Amino acid sequence: MSVLEANHLSIRFGGVQANRDVSVAVGEFEIVGIIGPNGAGKTTLFNLITGFFAPDAGAIVYKGRDITGMAVNQRAALGLGRTFQNVGLVKGATVRENLVTAQHLQADYSTIGGLLGSGPARIVERRLRERADSLADVLGLGELLDTQVAGLPYGTLKRVEIATVLATDPDVLLLDEPSSGMGPEEAHQLGDTLLDLRRSFGLSIVMIEHHVPLVVRVCDYVYCLDFGQMLAEGLPNDVRNHPQVVAAYLGEDPDDEAAPVDSMAEGN
Repeated sequence: MSVLEANHLSIRFGGVQANRDVSVAVGEFEIVGIIGPNGAGKTTLFNLITGFFAPDAGAIVYKGRDITGMAVNQRAALGLGRTFQNVGLVKGATVRENLVTAQHLQADYSTIGGLLGSGPARIVERRLRERADSLADVLGLGELLDTQVAGLPYGTLKRVEIATVLATDPDVLLLDEPSSGMGPEEAHQLGDTLLDLRRSFGLSIVMIEHHVPLVVRVCDYVYCLDFGQMLAEGLPNDVRNHPQVVAAYLGEDPDDEAAPVDSMAEGN
């Protein structure tokens, strides 16, 4: 049974058809990849799933419930956690402060109690800091907890953002280009981390990713978009070797002998 479904989604911005009849299904504990060349509509699809855009047609179903009309914060409260292509963090705060802030829904004490530093408030804050430290360790950020986010390398910022989204306690983690800014070795380590996160946190993961070797290594199923439409879907190696996918990335004739796609341009 699918934990998340995007059913026949379409959206137009003026004269541009950003997504047309796009359907994606994510099974429980599954890692699903969304690939496609620049301008394919991948981030638009994420924006529809997470509620930043309302579709012109189609529906989003989460755990059997139609959430198409729900607001972004309502979907997040249900368990949809999402990172962004451009990192969304409080740059003037430390890594720990970002991780604690992300847990605001778990801060179950009154405003007055927080302002006065009451006993219950202090207990909750301590618990949130401990969880922040634990999540930082999982993502290899333990030594950076007291470091201001501004100035960190972009690849490190992506890890901080993943940890921050994990702090919201999601069931489905949507990652927009998580390996962006990382070298090959870092991307390989990220793949190991994602597999560990799925196992340790019981997550389903959907990832937009330009690093095809990472997609092939960690994903159970892959969708490829091109010009806002579904070009191919299936097992990772099958999609990578699909003639039309090769043509979309490399500009080759799909009737020619296809070569595997091992890299792609960043973008959506």
